[in-house]
Amino acid sequence: MLKKLIRNEKGLTLIELLAVIVILGIIAAIAIPSIGGLIENSRKDAHIANAQQMVNAARLAYTADNTVTEYTLQYLEEKKYLEPVKKPGEGSYNKQESKVVLGEDGKWIVILKSGDTIHINGDPGTIKRDQVRL
Repeated sequence: MLKKLIRNEKGLTLIELLAVIVILGIIAAIAIPSIGGLIENSRKDAHIANAQQMVNAARLAYTADNTVTEYTLQYLEEKKYLEPVKKPGEGSYNKQESKVVLGEDGKWIVILKSGDTIHINGDPGTIKRDQVRL
């Protein structure tokens, strides 16, 4: 009699299998939206980091020639003040319209643009994630 009970308990029942599938579905429903938010936040952070690198490169260029107060991304890359900048996600920045400008108050303002989208327009040191457009 004991042998029959042990022999019949070889695998999972259909109910147990369904319970496992339901639990995995719940975990996936929770995880997928939060992963999407992480990817979006990392792209926004990458735009901000690119803008900060452009400011650093513009500061170097400004020390070489302090008569120029506006630097395009193309100029900074061509003059080797900055390594080629890659836009997070697909596409690339508009190298003529993406620029760094030294304001009258001594703050550097960055405009990062690709296509018709202006990703950043302001001081990258004070820009928050919610001000960045993807």
